[in-house]
Amino acid sequence: MTQPQILAVFAGAAADPRFPIALGIAALAGLVRGFTGFGSALIYMPPVSAVSSPQIAAATLLLIDSISSLPVSIRAIPQCNWREVTPVTIAGAAALPFGVAILVYLDPLLLRWLIAVLVLVALATLAAGWRYHGKPTIAASAGVGVLAGVGAGAAQIGAPPLLIYWLGGQNSAATVRANIMVYFIMQGALSMIAYLYSALFTAQAIVLSVLLGVPFAVFLTIGARWFHGTSDELYRRVAYIIIAIAGLISLPIFDALR
Repeated sequence: MTQPQILAVFAGAAADPRFPIALGIAALAGLVRGFTGFGSALIYMPPVSAVSSPQIAAATLLLIDSISSLPVSIRAIPQCNWREVTPVTIAGAAALPFGVAILVYLDPLLLRWLIAVLVLVALATLAAGWRYHGKPTIAASAGVGVLAGVGAGAAQIGAPPLLIYWLGGQNSAATVRANIMVYFIMQGALSMIAYLYSALFTAQAIVLSVLLGVPFAVFLTIGARWFHGTSDELYRRVAYIIIAIAGLISLPIFDALR
């Protein structure tokens, strides 16, 4: 694209009456990501998919989240449990292309329904008190990794299976948060390659990523500072509330209210 064309795309995005709402969504998603180590997709994907498309929403979030969260994620590396993260990451990498194929080829409205179902099933499981209380095994880790990989590829929503798996263990909130953040460093890098190959990084997606990346990054830093000193109980409550809100607002039946 020529420079005038790029400037025209920027001007068009900023002039969209929905742009201020998108800025607010990006800021909230960043705040949640910094605090919990996940959750940006659960906040960002439903409303942005509704006003744009799941493809644009997923591509912009991948760029924004991967770049903005990298410094915070790197600082969390010493707290992660590599014996738990490694097998989940390998399985997630293998399943990622299937998720990307769903994003590219599935009808957008049907994909949004699938996103909502994924979020609400995770919420129901957590609210019912079910946890994986056994020791992490290769089979269990592979299953969780596959679910997370498909969810991340299709909608950048890979955290719910990880939460169900890791919140039920004996790890502290800091370790769970670090496990998830380290997982998404590697998952994000692989997703970049897959999205680039699938031509999902369009001019519109890149421009929106630049415009929305600033508030996301600022509030991610605020959220990361807020996390320090919080209790494990508060961490879990915030995680559940995020899932509940995201699941409800992502239902396509509420499109008329947006």
